[in-house]
Amino acid sequence: MSSTLLIVAIAAFAAILFFVFRRLALASSSKPAESLPPKASAGALPSAASARDKSSGRIPTAESAAQESAAAHGQQPRGESGSSVGVTSAEPAAAGKSSSSELAVPPPAPHRHGSRPSLNHVRDVTGLRRGLERARESEGFFGRLTSLFHGRKELDPGIAADLEEVLLSSDVGVTTTKTILARVQDTLKGSELLQTDRVWDALKTEAVRILSVDGRSGAFALGATPTVVLLVGVNGAGKTTTIGKLATRLKAEGHSVLLAAGDTFRAAAVQQLMVWGQRVGVEVIRGKDGADPGSVIFEAVQAAQQQGIEIVLADTAGRLHTKANLMAELKKVVKTVGKALPGAPHEILLVIDATNGQNALAQAREFQEALPVTGVVLTKLDGTAKGGVVLGIADALGLPMRFIGLGEKANDLHDFVPEDFVEALLGSDE
Repeated sequence: MSSTLLIVAIAAFAAILFFVFRRLALASSSKPAESLPPKASAGALPSAASARDKSSGRIPTAESAAQESAAAHGQQPRGESGSSVGVTSAEPAAAGKSSSSELAVPPPAPHRHGSRPSLNHVRDVTGLRRGLERARESEGFFGRLTSLFHGRKELDPGIAADLEEVLLSSDVGVTTTKTILARVQDTLKGSELLQTDRVWDALKTEAVRILSVDGRSGAFALGATPTVVLLVGVNGAGKTTTIGKLATRLKAEGHSVLLAAGDTFRAAAVQQLMVWGQRVGVEVIRGKDGADPGSVIFEAVQAAQQQGIEIVLADTAGRLHTKANLMAELKKVVKTVGKALPGAPHEILLVIDATNGQNALAQAREFQEALPVTGVVLTKLDGTAKGGVVLGIADALGLPMRFIGLGEKANDLHDFVPEDFVEALLGSDE
């Protein structure tokens, strides 16, 4: 009897425990679960922002994807400077494969909070001298000047005529050559004009004075946000490549950059800029083939304002400086950019092929008359033995040199520092 009661008691206790645990389980399941961010499936439809990108011709990048993700989760997008979304470098498209040296970009340096952004000052006399090797050869600008002075402690009175011939044949130009010789003669008196070292130093000093353009030469400042930089020039001068090199450098320095494919009449130029954008990891605004270039750059400026981008680099179609109608179209682009952002473009850089010699000076004159050009980028300087056109442009037009290109790699675009350039071109090998 006692054993029967014990079994009944155990069964009753087990039943009570079962009902207690069941109620606890039901109560727990009835509580609302914590909300978790939804996971995007591989087959999810594109967002509205992606659709807008497609319709406007904008290239979706890691930056735009990060913005969409942040907006979906109610987060404030942040980037390298705290004001724009950081983008990760993308692998270049198959059509734009390049050497590994072009892709070797140092990590971006973060901005100090509240500091005014500007380009880092880069000086590299050794790299400049290496790039100017052709001009320093025996038949080049430096080599021919050296031959006039080599082995002489004193110069004969007829040296001025020989010096004039070397300057003129090195694309310095007639006016600038006369200016240089006159100032050297004014600076040196009497027997000093016969002393090799004094004349050589006077030539270098005068070259620095001309190239300084009242202290305005060198990399441009980043005053506005965004700072809009328009690159102009004839076909083949190297505008698109220069934009890619600038974007690489600016991104490496920690600046946020947006590219505008304003050369809408040449599909290859748009494709080339897209490859640079993917390579560097920055967004590119483009339009349909043949679209109005002004509208493309207008959209890019607006996008930069909305995203807090620091710099817009805008490409333009190549213009023959002798075609008035084409130059008029370029003036229209400049006005359109000003409507998107008062005061823009803040820099209009004229890109000139140094191998064009005196024709490059003629191009610069036409562009300067049509547009408020703020500076010059001289490309392919490594491909000429003359190099004197730098002096001619700075002296005749009063236009400061911003950068010089000495090769095709991303790091072959150098700041133009007059003292460094003159030392690299006219300094001794020692």
